[in-house]
Amino acid sequence: MMVFGLSTRLLNICIASLCKSRLLERAEAVIIDGIRLGVIPDVVTYNTLLSAYSRFVSLDAAYSVVHRMKEAGISPDVITYNSLLSGATRNCLLSQSLDLFEEMLQAGIHPNVWSYNILMHCFFKLGKPDEANRVFQDILLHNLTPHSATFNIMLNGLCKNEYIDNALMLFRNLQHHGFVPRLVTYNILIHGLCKARRLGQARKMLKELGESGYEPNAITYTTVMKCCFKFKQYDEGLEIMSEMKSKGYTFDGFANCTVVAALVKTGRIEEANACMEQTMRNGIELDLAAYNTLLNMYCREGKFEAAYKLMDEIENGGLLCDKYTHTIIIDGLCKAGNIIGAEHHLQYMKMVGFRENLVALNCMIDGLSKAGQIDRAMDLYKSMETKDSFTYTSLVHNLCKVGRFRCASKLMMKCLRDGKKILRATQRAVLDGLRSTGYTDEARKLRWKIRVARILR
Repeated sequence: MMVFGLSTRLLNICIASLCKSRLLERAEAVIIDGIRLGVIPDVVTYNTLLSAYSRFVSLDAAYSVVHRMKEAGISPDVITYNSLLSGATRNCLLSQSLDLFEEMLQAGIHPNVWSYNILMHCFFKLGKPDEANRVFQDILLHNLTPHSATFNIMLNGLCKNEYIDNALMLFRNLQHHGFVPRLVTYNILIHGLCKARRLGQARKMLKELGESGYEPNAITYTTVMKCCFKFKQYDEGLEIMSEMKSKGYTFDGFANCTVVAALVKTGRIEEANACMEQTMRNGIELDLAAYNTLLNMYCREGKFEAAYKLMDEIENGGLLCDKYTHTIIIDGLCKAGNIIGAEHHLQYMKMVGFRENLVALNCMIDGLSKAGQIDRAMDLYKSMETKDSFTYTSLVHNLCKVGRFRCASKLMMKCLRDGKKILRATQRAVLDGLRSTGYTDEARKLRWKIRVARILR
C-alpha cells in the first residue's frame, strides 16, 4: 500500500513537471504508461492536467478532463472547479464562470474562499464592481474566513474600476477590524491613487508604508516615479529615483527609459546620456522603447546623423522600427525647421508600409504652420482620413497667430460638430480675435456652439 502511494505521488510529480513545461502530450503518455504499470492516477493527477489545459490550451480542453475523471471513477473536487473557474476568468467568460459555480453547487461540492475570490475577480475584470461586492458579501454570509488575497482582490478591483474612494474606505475599515496590510496591499493602493492622478495621496501612502515597518520595493518606487513624470512633476520624480537608487534598487530597462525621457523633457541632456550609458553598462538589453527614447534624445539635440545611424542599428539588431520611431524623426525635423527633410521621411514611412500615421501628420501640420506654410498645412489637413483634437487645436492656434480668425472659427465649428475638444486658451483666442476684427455676430454664434458642445459632453 505504501509503495502504491509513493508510486502515485511520483507519477504526480512527473505530471506536474511536464505540465509546467507545457509538454501536455508527454504528460498524457506518462499517465497511460503509469496505468499500464498498475499505477492508478488520482484526483491530484487529473487536477494537475486539467489546470495545465485550462492555462495553456482552452477551457473546453480542460473541461474534457472532468469527463475522463468521472469515467475513471474519480470525483472532481473543489480544486477541480477552482481551476476551471480560473480558466474562465482568465478569458473573461462570465457566463461559463457562473455555470461552473452552479454545477459545483449541484454536485454537492462546497465552494471555498478561493472559489469566491476567483468569481469576484471575474466580475471586476468585466467592469462589474457591484456584482463583485455581492460575492464579497457572500463570503461573509457563508462564514468563510477571508484570505488576505480576498481583500487585495477587492481593493485592486475597486481601484481598476475607478472606485478609489471606496477602496480607501474599505482599506481603513479593514485596518480598524484588525487587518494588517502587507506590501502588496500598499502597492495596489499606491498604483490606484497614481492612476487617479492623486499624487499627493500616493506620496502619503508611500510614507505610511515606510512607517508600517515594510520597506517599499522597486515596484512601489517605480509606480510613484512614473506618476510624477506623467503629470510633469519631474523634480519629485527624480527625487524618488534618487531615493530608490540610495536603497540599492536597480532599474529595469523600462524604468530607465522613463527616467531618460523625463530628463530629456526637462532639457537635462547630459544626465539623460549618463543614465542611458549606465543602463548599457549594467548589461540591460535595449528594446525598441529604449531605442526610441535614445532616438528622441538625439533629435532634441539636433543630432540627426546619429539618429539615422541609430535607426540602422535598430534594424540590424533584428528589431523593426515602429510608427513611433518614424514619428520621432519627423517631429524632430519639423522642430528643427527642416520641413523638406520631414516630408521626405514621411514619404519614406509610407514606402515601408505605414500608410497613415495620425501623430506624424499632426507633427507635419504643426511644423508647416510654424514655418509660415499655413496653406500647405490646411491642404494636408484636408487630405487626412482621420483627425483628432490635436489636429484641430494646432491648426486653429496657428491660424489665429496669422490673424485668420474667420477661417479658425469655421474650423473650430467643424471640430465641435465632430465631437472633438479644443483647448480653452485656443477657444478664447478665436473669440477674442473675431471680436477685435469686428466679427461680433460670428463670435456670438461660436460661443453658443461651444456652450452646446459642453452640455452635450
